[in-house]
Amino acid sequence: MSDNRLMMEPSKEFVFNYKGFYFAVNTTPEHVASLENFEIKDSDIFIATYPKSGTVWTQNILSLIIHEGHRNGTEDMETMDRIPWVEYNIKNIDFANLPLPRVFATHLPYYLTPRDLRNKKGRVIYVTRNPKDVLVSYYHFSKFMVTLEKIPDFNLFMERFLAGKVLASAWFDHVSGWYNHAKDFNILFLTYEEMKKDLRSAVLKICNFIGKKLSEEEIESVVRQATFENMQKDPRANYENMPDDIAIKGKGKFLRKGNNQLHFVSTNLLSQLP
Repeated sequence: MSDNRLMMEPSKEFVFNYKGFYFAVNTTPEHVASLENFEIKDSDIFIATYPKSGTVWTQNILSLIIHEGHRNGTEDMETMDRIPWVEYNIKNIDFANLPLPRVFATHLPYYLTPRDLRNKKGRVIYVTRNPKDVLVSYYHFSKFMVTLEKIPDFNLFMERFLAGKVLASAWFDHVSGWYNHAKDFNILFLTYEEMKKDLRSAVLKICNFIGKKLSEEEIESVVRQATFENMQKDPRANYENMPDDIAIKGKGKFLRKGNNQLHFVSTNLLSQLP
């Protein structure tokens, strides 16, 4: 195999491929396979995204909507504990006994989600983001995540991203898969861009979708606390308390700028993005 081919292949030290999809090694093929039969409750809510598409932001919006203790500041709980990752249960949380409604985050492609979810049990909120912004955010993100392979050259990272040789595989396959199989799910589609432009409308859409009635005052509280600027200042919202074996402290943030510039990227490579 040539050096170029080797450089394009993700390191097995960081990822494994299961049914055509790249997972981080802090889960196992056995756990991912078990999710097919994961029992979904009618009140369950899944936040599904491709990486760097607004997952942490949406987790916090959901938490503020659902949990009064988060909204009024009486509870101090890590986002990962309140809304755990279904495929990366690194804290060994007992999913079966989480308080209702259970809310999970996931980067799973549509075809690896629990069977019940694919049969319209529970709810899915799927958030997409402009792939050019995803790309830049993902590149910066990989620099401080211990669990992600470090790729110093941006153009190489972009080539891998376009080829689906990164954690969570190809952006286009992920997004198109979910959109093309929307009829199998009870699903709400949102975009990162519309959330930034009109957060209040996004909050109202989510409340309506999950059947949560909030007063006008409570809605304003959610919107105020969930602005991108306020989220950046909240250590819980920014995953700043993650263990050292997951992220390097002080090296970067889950919530960076919200918009990324591609002034340093090859125009030829950029033309391959939608």
